[in-house]
Amino acid sequence: MQPHTLSFERDAGIAQVTLRRPERLNALDETLIDELSAVAAAIDADPAIRAVLLTGAGRAFCAGADLAGGAIAAAPPGGRGAAVGAHLRERFNPMVSAWYHLRAPLVVAVNGVAAGAGVSLALCGDLVLAARSATFAQLFAPKLGLMPDLGGSFHLTRLVGSARAKGLALLGEPLSAADAAAWGLIWACTEDGDLHAQALRIAGQLAAGPTAAYRRIKTVFNDAAVRTFDEQLALEAQYQAELGDTEDFAEGLLAFREKRAPRFRGR
Repeated sequence: MQPHTLSFERDAGIAQVTLRRPERLNALDETLIDELSAVAAAIDADPAIRAVLLTGAGRAFCAGADLAGGAIAAAPPGGRGAAVGAHLRERFNPMVSAWYHLRAPLVVAVNGVAAGAGVSLALCGDLVLAARSATFAQLFAPKLGLMPDLGGSFHLTRLVGSARAKGLALLGEPLSAADAAAWGLIWACTEDGDLHAQALRIAGQLAAGPTAAYRRIKTVFNDAAVRTFDEQLALEAQYQAELGDTEDFAEGLLAFREKRAPRFRGR
């Protein structure tokens, strides 16, 4: 695979993926969507990858969907709605679902502007960091007469609550990285020059951790809102029983008894 709109590198258990359409603020065109889907599949197929870092090149993380070309722009006025719906169902949604459900923990480093669908993509991360100069903007309604998509309505409501989610979607006002962290939209705001190093450090920590446990943490947390308390208890017991038979748990117990840091191998 030789992608044209992103870079994909593997090293020491970490997959680093960088969106590379800086001249278009890394906006999602059809090629980038397809390459993001292909990379997600490649990551899930490689058990040696134990953490993923996603970021953007240039002064933006992702400015959302690229509306300058493609099927939506080419559709006649009476057929645009059908084109938008089909594009979401057939291209955008499978891509963003693959990133949300990645087997390995996903660290996202928002290096600049994240707008529209770019916010939705960023919020697929399990740990999202943003440079202090970065902003998050829901431009669908005020700029385009549309509503948040690619899971935006799902993430915003769960992370910041209904009142703030609706305010962001209705007004489209940019949210600073510092406020995004204070509101609980992201994990942390860092100084601009520290973003990549901090994100890579966290990805490295995850890549050296108990991979199976991380996978189950993603599952139980991502879907917790649709379960009852007792259903969640049952699932926790099921997954803990599964993890209790892993080599990593055996190593964790041994390290605890020997009063040292565990050396997990992801098995």
